Order: sequence, then C-alpha cells, then structure tokens
Amino acid sequence: MTDKNNILYLFDRPTEPIFIGKGDENVSFDVPAEYLTDRYKPLASDIQNRFSGGKTISITKLDRIPDLSFPLSLPRDAAFSLFIPYHSKMASKLIEIFMDTKSFDELLSLAVYCRDRINPYMFIYALSVVVTHRPDTRNLELPSHVEMFPSLYMDATVFGRAREESAVVQTGSRTPIEIPHDYSANDLDFEHRISYFREDIGINLHHWHWHLVYPFEGPMSIVNKDRRGELFYYMHQQIIARYNMERLSNDMNRVVRLTNWRDPILEGYFPKLDNILANRVWPPRPVNARLSNINREVEQISFDIEDLERWRDRIFNAIHSGFIINTAGQQVRLTETDGINILGNLIEASVLSLNQNLYGSLHNNGHNAISFIHDPDNRFLENYGVMGDSATAMRDPIFYRWHAYIDDIFQEFKATIPSYNVQNLSFENVRVQSVEIAATGIPRNEFSTFWQQSDVDLSRGLDFLPRGSVFARFTHLQHAPFNYKITVENNGNQRVGTVRIFIAPRFDERGLPFLFREQRKLFVELDKFSVTLKRGRNDITRRSIESSVTIPHDVTYRNLDRNRPSGNSEAAAAFNFCGCGWPQNMLIPKGSSEGFQCQLFVMISNGANDQVENAQADGQTCDNASSYCGIRNARYPDARSMGYPFDRTPRDGVVTLQQFLTPNMAVQDVRIRFSNRTVAPLQNRTGTQQVQTPKTTPAKASSGGSNWN
Repeated sequence: MTDKNNILYLFDRPTEPIFIGKGDENVSFDVPAEYLTDRYKPLASDIQNRFSGGKTISITKLDRIPDLSFPLSLPRDAAFSLFIPYHSKMASKLIEIFMDTKSFDELLSLAVYCRDRINPYMFIYALSVVVTHRPDTRNLELPSHVEMFPSLYMDATVFGRAREESAVVQTGSRTPIEIPHDYSANDLDFEHRISYFREDIGINLHHWHWHLVYPFEGPMSIVNKDRRGELFYYMHQQIIARYNMERLSNDMNRVVRLTNWRDPILEGYFPKLDNILANRVWPPRPVNARLSNINREVEQISFDIEDLERWRDRIFNAIHSGFIINTAGQQVRLTETDGINILGNLIEASVLSLNQNLYGSLHNNGHNAISFIHDPDNRFLENYGVMGDSATAMRDPIFYRWHAYIDDIFQEFKATIPSYNVQNLSFENVRVQSVEIAATGIPRNEFSTFWQQSDVDLSRGLDFLPRGSVFARFTHLQHAPFNYKITVENNGNQRVGTVRIFIAPRFDERGLPFLFREQRKLFVELDKFSVTLKRGRNDITRRSIESSVTIPHDVTYRNLDRNRPSGNSEAAAAFNFCGCGWPQNMLIPKGSSEGFQCQLFVMISNGANDQVENAQADGQTCDNASSYCGIRNARYPDARSMGYPFDRTPRDGVVTLQQFLTPNMAVQDVRIRFSNRTVAPLQNRTGTQQVQTPKTTPAKASSGGSNWN
C-alpha cells in the first residue's frame, strides 16, 4: 500500500524538476519516461542514473491523462493570483481534475505528471486545496507555505546570503541569517510604526491559509462550507479590530476607510520582496497614487472604477431594501440569521454569490484595482502588487483601509437587524462574580509583551542548492503566557455554559472613554470554550495557549521532516494542526511602555442555546482555531452570530459598556505593558526550535470543563 506521505514530497523545492531528490533523505520519484517534459525526455536514462540513490517512490503510469489544456495555458514563469478570475478559474479546473481521481495512487501519479508542467504557484495552491479536502489525504500535514515560498514573506536580501551559506557551509555549522527588524521603510513613514504587525510572517500565513481552507472558487463540495460568507465577514472584521488596537497602542488614529476611489491614496508601500517565480521584484506603490480603470488583456481582466461604484450602490440598496435579487429575478430576504452569510458570499464574491452579474465582485476587484495601480493597462508589462496575493496583501497599509470599508458595509447590514435585548444576552441564575489575569512575575491584571526572535527553515524553498537546513531569523511580537481566573455563581441546576472572552481599548484617540457603539467594533475575541457549571461557586482557570482563536506560534514554523512525533502518542495527536489560525504570539496587542489601558470582557452564555447539531466532524479532524477557521469537515461550532454579543448595535438606553452588561457578564480593567527587549530563540538539543504545547487541557472548573474544540 502506497505511503500517503509520499505526496508531500511534491511540495519540496517547487521549481526543481520532479526527478531531483526531495527532502533531507534525498527521496526521488521513479518517473515514467513519458512523464518527463520535452526538455528532459531525451535525457531519461542519464537522469535515472544521476538522480537515484536514496529512497525511491515508484509512480504508476496512467492509462489516460485528463485534458489539462486550460491550467497549462498559464506559463510556468508567470505571476499567479487568485484574485484574477482567469487564474482562479484555471486553479479551480485543476482542483476539479485532482479531486476526480479515483484513488490516491491515481492522484499521486497525476500530480507527478503535472508538477513540472503547471505554473508552480498554481500547482502548489491547487494540490494544497485537494490534500486538505480529499477524504483520503485530509489528515496529512501540509508543509508551511513560508517554507515552500519564503520569498513571499521576507526581505529579498536574505536569499543571496542563504545561497552562500548553503553552498559554502556544511549542514550543522550553518548559522541563521538575521532579517532586519526594519527593512521595508523607516519611521519617516508614519505607517511604519506598525510594520511589525503588517509584515508578521505568522499573520500573513494565517491569511493565506484561511483562503486555502475557504477558497472562493472551486468545486461546490469544497467552497460551500457552513456559514462561509459569515466567516469571511467575521475573520476580516477581527483583523481590522486587532489592527486598530495596534494603532491605538502606538498613539495612532484608527484606520481610515477607503471611501473615495478617485482621490489619491496617501499611503505608499515598497515591499522589498522578490517574486522569484516570475523573476521580478514586487512592484511598489508610490505616495498619492490614483486608482484607474483596469484593462489587462494578458490576465483577461477589465473593469472600470464606475463598476465598483455601481456594485457598491446595488449592495447598499439591497441592505436597505431587506432583500437581494437572485439570478432568477426572485427576492431573497436578508434575514437576521442568514443575511450576513448571503452578503459575505455576495461581497467577496465567491461562486456562492446569488447574483454575481448584478452585484459584481466588489471585494476581489477592489484588490485588483489596487494591485494594478502602477500599471492598469499593462503597458509596462508589470505584474500585480502585494494586494494581489493573499500571502502578501496584509503587508500593505491599504489592505486595512480597503477592508475597513468592506467591514463598514457589513456593519450597515447589522444596523438593520434587531439589537440584542436583555433576554437575548442573559443566562438565568448565572452570575460572573470576578475576572482576573494572572501571570508569573507580572502584576495582577497586566499583560506583558516584548520582542522575540524565531527561526524558519528556508531549505524547502531554495531550489538548485545543496540539501540541509538554512535558517532565517526574524523578530516578532510575543507576550508572556497567562491564565484567566473566572469566578462564577450558578444558583440553578448543573448546566453547560459557553465562556466568551474579548478585549478592547478603553480610551479613544483623544484619551476619552469609548462610547459603546464604537467600542463594540473594537472588541477582539481572545477565547471561547465550553464549561460545565455545578450549582454554587465555580472557579474556572484557562490558559492563554488554549485559545480557540490561535494556533501555537512554533507549530506555524515547524519542519515536518524533523519534528513529527512518531506513533500514536499524545504528542503525535497534539501535533495534528491544520495550520489555519491566528498566530499565538499575536494574541495580545503590543501595548505601550506605560501600560495600554484596555477592558477585558467575560461572558457566560447559555450552552443549550449555543450548541449546534452535527458540529462534530466524522472521524479524525484537526484542532483548528475554530473561532476564525471553523472545524474541518463539520458545522461551525457556535449557533450564535459570529462576534456575539458585539456584532449588533446596542439596545435603547445603552451608551457605555457598563450599561450593556447583564449579570452573566463582567468587565475587568487591564493594562498591556510593552518592554522593548528582545528574547533570543529557544533551542533544544537537536538545534531546532521547541514547539509550544498545543491546547489540549480543558478549562478547569470545580465541576470539570471541556474544550470548545
């Protein structure tokens, strides 16, 4: 029986030919001569002699190769973007072809045939989607995207030094190549103050992986996931809330929505990245650039700024009319429960949009308009900018201005549905008596943040170089681990509750306390979990690393070949993460040296009303960060609206957070204190970074608790 892990070698060194050894063990594929590209077919016998020697994976020749003409129409050295409909349809076709294979062996054989023919970026994306979603492969662990395409995530100067280190220095003696903390700009650029957030590798990996799990184009069996449109809204809304907290931490105003698409864009961005596949640098955007009509024949994309404005107006009209018009000309009501999901798919727009002809593709073509701002008609033969790729878009300040505008459309809809009344928010006979943050060596109700260095292995993405690890060392935000301590009084019978933990800034840009109608949009979800409450007093302790929002930071950068636990041990089970989730190191905002003042909110809602039927996946699943990513192969594990209880405008009479509270809620004033110090990477005896313990321990209450996931 074929070892299914063999398919993972196809992700190694994406632009090297398939017959060159892969991985640390120099694994090679025994490729049928007919599978070689025309360049290498005459050299088949020589290739077999030169590149064999390690473990060999035999590939069965297929009787018939399916029609690949459409995916093959994109040159191997072209830039590939999912935001470009022509490209996304190619990728969708390739995914469909891979999914239609009848067995794993057939999939592996076809993937081997395609690997040296299909554009490498499109091939890796399509195969990643397939491995994640096929029943016979979805429990395999994909390599980290930063390992496959490191040039998307770090300073271009790293790679020249990495090649020298790899060619000259033996494995085991190589030293990490340090990435400067400030390499894309300096503090003369006001926006550079928060480049640590925008250019964080883990955050950009999260955005890429989320769109891998939730593609907007592809077979319906992959795209049509439970509450997908609502999750598009909520995940991006939380990104904007987090971004605004970082801005306020750094004495900056909240992000300004990109509302007028004909004015100059004040923010410039010079990414300092290389697009190695296309042999180009990523184009910059100068200060005061203007959006233009897009007409790019090569990418088969053409639209006017007027089209964006027309789609926007139709969407706002639908929101205020209370319905959209589907392709059959019928009215579809935007209800309290389903309206946000319909709008999410409509605005993005995914293939689930109920009428893309009428409502267009506002979100995606907004990305395209910005990413081609430097060359809208292709006269200079330039590729798209960083806004054209989900792996790089969050680096650019304009991403947040654009998504602040997109979020404002969703907020417009939320304002049309009923506010939560006291009954919607209460949990009878349950009272949250106290909330506390506790961390070793840190004052009570205080978070501690600082800089930390981590290493990522570049070797999987350094093609045509000697084997062996080559590490890049980068500096990122980190916080000290902490515990939530929550005391709850239950005066009723034993019951299940859902603990919901959020944090928001206490003061606005002027130093004035936030009014609730604005503060509610800034509440960042920190955790959500289920707990059994016995009658009487319940003391709940929850560790920060158990968050339902995050995946452990070091899991994001794990090297699968070296760190995978063996057997069916607890460690092996804990290692099984899908990779979709906010990085643990960015759970808490940076804060300030004097202590950024925030309010920690804890609510316990009625678990009976929160439960979802069929929310558990069949068979083995991955321990995703369910709040932002859902649970693979299952329904979203919370019946409430995403963002509850802050997703709607407040009820009458509520002006402040204190007036919003019901007895099953509590607020604790906290501070986030930043120390401008840098912690070196923690190494174990094998020279690789230690992996944090994943979230496996349930919440502790006197009655016992259970993990949300």
